[in-house]
Amino acid sequence: MTYKGYTAYIEFDDDASLFHGEVLDTKDVITFQGTSVKELKKAFKDSVDDYLAFCKERSEEPDKPFSGKFNLRLPKELHRKMYINAVKSGQSINNYIKETLGSVAE
Repeated sequence: MTYKGYTAYIEFDDDASLFHGEVLDTKDVITFQGTSVKELKKAFKDSVDDYLAFCKERSEEPDKPFSGKFNLRLPKELHRKMYINAVKSGQSINNYIKETLGSVAE
């Protein structure tokens, strides 16, 4: 589920007959739960709205879903190999890495 750009991770606790979830797109901890899908969806949206209201009340910027920037430190040899592969494929190293990571993330 997604809401206002935030993504939910949901599990079902069979013993408690309860869905519980957590918002993945933030360093802050945002959780929710429900006994039905309808209740779960409402709890998710309410939790995101509560989080955003809490941040606004404290004049804090809410932790945003991913920006698309990803800093990565590589061993020098791996960095060199990635660069060489990018050049051989006619791409920038950034596009080469995006393509490579995209193929394994699907």
